[in-house]
Amino acid sequence: MGVEIERKFLVDHEKWRQVAKPDAMHFRQGYIFSDEKKTIRVRVTDTEAYITIKGSTAGFSRSEFEYTIPTTDGIQLLDNFAASELEKYRYCITYAGKLWEVDEFLGDNQGLLMAEIELDSEDEEFDLPPWVTTEVTSDKRYYNSFLSVNPFKSW
Repeated sequence: MGVEIERKFLVDHEKWRQVAKPDAMHFRQGYIFSDEKKTIRVRVTDTEAYITIKGSTAGFSRSEFEYTIPTTDGIQLLDNFAASELEKYRYCITYAGKLWEVDEFLGDNQGLLMAEIELDSEDEEFDLPPWVTTEVTSDKRYYNSFLSVNPFKSW
């Protein structure tokens, strides 16, 4: 079984503006199904598409299965089967030997900047970049599936 161990943090807008960034990747992602126990997501980038199935979260971990699918299939799944959707830009930055993925949300979630780090174990130590602020790993409001139906602008 695939397992994702992930921590999420808010990002300081001012400090983030000062960071030299690589090109961002545009994501369009939608949720075919989402509840407390499982999520089925489709994600389309400019060049690839994925279908992802995630289980419920325990601690910082949850089961995850992700598969590449044809981009045209991903677009059709989003257009015809997604119950909710969101868009964002993702920046991948290495800090202190760890890959950080920083999402700049668009549309009704504009203004939200969130950083994620995937770990090999729940007790793995890592350094926080200076642009990272509050940890929101356990706050369900920051789950992308939640943001797709309860956007940041409405909080």
